[in-house]
Amino acid sequence: MTSPDSMTVFDRALVRRRRDRAVAEFTDHAFLFEEIADRLADRLEDVIRPFPLALDVGCHDGAMGRILKGRKGIERLVACDLSPDFARAAGGPGNPTVAADEEFLPFAAGSFDLVVSNLSLHWVNDLPGALVQIRQALKPDGFFCASMLGGQTLAELRRCLFEAEMEVSGGVSPRVSPFAEIKDAGGLLQRAGFALPVVDSDVITVTYSDAFALMRELRSMGETNAVLARRKVPATRSMLFDAVQRYARLYAEPDGRIPVTFEVLYLAGWSPHESQQQPLKPGSGQIPLGDALKGKGLH
Repeated sequence: MTSPDSMTVFDRALVRRRRDRAVAEFTDHAFLFEEIADRLADRLEDVIRPFPLALDVGCHDGAMGRILKGRKGIERLVACDLSPDFARAAGGPGNPTVAADEEFLPFAAGSFDLVVSNLSLHWVNDLPGALVQIRQALKPDGFFCASMLGGQTLAELRRCLFEAEMEVSGGVSPRVSPFAEIKDAGGLLQRAGFALPVVDSDVITVTYSDAFALMRELRSMGETNAVLARRKVPATRSMLFDAVQRYARLYAEPDGRIPVTFEVLYLAGWSPHESQQQPLKPGSGQIPLGDALKGKGLH
């Protein structure tokens, strides 16, 4: 698998260090991860089949595994995370964990009945390559289900930081990491070789007292900017205060709190098998969700 420079958006070593740093207080700031893990597990309830051996890619503190325990016929769940500290935190009896990069999964082909990933893949540089490896790790007719942050995420913060930096310094650098767009996600699944790909999204709005509180929370979640092209020196106080005031002026609600947008993309697909329903137009990526579910014994 190749990773040309044009695909190297994120500093993966920095992502790992920030996840390691977040472990100590992650539980106090994991509301979004836990909420989306619940929603992802609910989507799995539509699949009428057991998954004896499952893999959780990018497990963080193991919330996804805890929610899936005892559900969907899962007898054993293996978890991995880029952060060794998170991998250790997610471990438990009968549920082995390993520190592993999503871009270089250390699992044999055809190993798992199910692969899940909750809010981790948006930090991957080579997302097509990572999806190929996930598909290869699945047994034939195995199922993949994931969530990742989408393009509307932190749109308000992105705008305010951009405008504040432009006004203060006359130039800009990436201050908020880029996220995938829903229009591209279905094509990525198809390129990776998944059958019956399905993609949809939710937009979740969370409120904070101010933009400083939001930025502190992102730090505690391990979700702060890790773009390679970012400026390596911290933002100036004047720029940050300008951005915070701008955020309040543009977006504050009547009670003074600020809204924050998180767009969550949900991806699902099957490892190919001859028994599967075939799409009418290969390459279209437009299989209706209801048809995909019916074709797999789902409801």
